[in-house]
Amino acid sequence: MPYDRPPERPTDKLSLIQLIPNMLTVTAICAGLTAIRYGLNGNYEFAVQLILLAAVLDGLDGRLARALGSDSKMGAELDSLADFLNFGVAPGLLLYVWALDDTRVGWLAVLVYAVCCVTRLARFNVARKSEGKGGDGAFFIGVPSPAGAMLVMLPMFVSFAFASAPLLPDLLLSLYMAGIGLLMISRIPTWSFKTLRIPRKSVKYFLVAFVFVGAAVLSYAWITLVVLCLAYVATVLFVLLRGGGRLDPED
Repeated sequence: MPYDRPPERPTDKLSLIQLIPNMLTVTAICAGLTAIRYGLNGNYEFAVQLILLAAVLDGLDGRLARALGSDSKMGAELDSLADFLNFGVAPGLLLYVWALDDTRVGWLAVLVYAVCCVTRLARFNVARKSEGKGGDGAFFIGVPSPAGAMLVMLPMFVSFAFASAPLLPDLLLSLYMAGIGLLMISRIPTWSFKTLRIPRKSVKYFLVAFVFVGAAVLSYAWITLVVLCLAYVATVLFVLLRGGGRLDPED
């Protein structure tokens, strides 16, 4: 009679490589908190750069976790909490201390934006747990929280890029912030760039375009960010005009 080996139990130890995704998430949280600190001290450009760094790290941690086979429930929850801090709390507070300080309507807009962001993230978490959605759809439901953070900071990008540009009145700026928050919890379909597939014959052109955009960000950061935000708005309008598509709730 052959010897029956007991089933192998999963190891309770992780390599440092497998911990890199969570380390990136924690780094993003630190970047978001530090952005708030520098914003309160009046260093707005560096604060915005830290939020942009958090957005880059947010785009890397989940994909890296899946590639390394180290994705976990704890990592997913940590990532969601990081998204709320970095894209729901930090941008709104930064915009408030930059242009809306001591205005009641401005603080109300911050609250609306933050609540909309956390509602969107909660909606995604519920859908992921109850329906097991894999996040492979071509469209999101509403504006994703990282894109919402970039759009809500667009007035700051414009001000940094064009020093002579006039600021929006407090009421309009507050309505703009609240409007971006409502877009995050809307049913508007927005294109998911993660589904983009490049034909082999077009890879060389894509790489050239990637280098061009990277050089533009390094040389003319704020102008490039303004253009990218406007381009994103154009894609949303394009999808709306074409009637939308299959929706996916994932950020």
